[in-house]
Amino acid sequence: MESKFGNPAPLGLIGFASTTWLLSMINAGWTSADGLGVVLAMALAYGGTAQALAGILAYIRGNTFATVAFLSYGAFWWSFVLFVKFFLGKTPEPFVGWYLFVWGVFTFYMWIASFRHNMVLQLVFLTLWITFFLLAIGKWFGADLIGMLGGYMGLICALLAGYLSAAEVINGDYQREVLPVGPYVAKPDVLTA
Repeated sequence: MESKFGNPAPLGLIGFASTTWLLSMINAGWTSADGLGVVLAMALAYGGTAQALAGILAYIRGNTFATVAFLSYGAFWWSFVLFVKFFLGKTPEPFVGWYLFVWGVFTFYMWIASFRHNMVLQLVFLTLWITFFLLAIGKWFGADLIGMLGGYMGLICALLAGYLSAAEVINGDYQREVLPVGPYVAKPDVLTA
């Protein structure tokens, strides 16, 4: 009997989107860092764990791109929680910038890989690598305004990822494009094989 696996992409995308939105609200200056506890809880449960689960399910489906993306950003959120809980205030800000920069470099090459997918996914990765680089520059130079711009870019990224999650669920259930995601270059299934 043949089994059919569900599409793990919407789960990974909304886990990423919701956690990114909450942290970016702080980075953009919409709310104070007093809300960081909620971000950490979301980062462990949804941003980290749900994305990692989506990555494992993508691996089972044989999709390298989604596996690497979801497991990596799930690990990012776990590392973020560990950093805030154990090392915040003990690490020089410029070195925190290097942490963000490394994630920006990874995201940049994932953006290039996303060119084989739909336009919304490409925009998610574009806005994310820009977010990481702006936040890194802000940390390197103590430039709060640039860090705030990184927060705003993160909000845009979160909106795009949330939209793509909704499109994946709705379009999949209706078996037609209800929410447009732009032209596909390779496959009509966004993050899955």
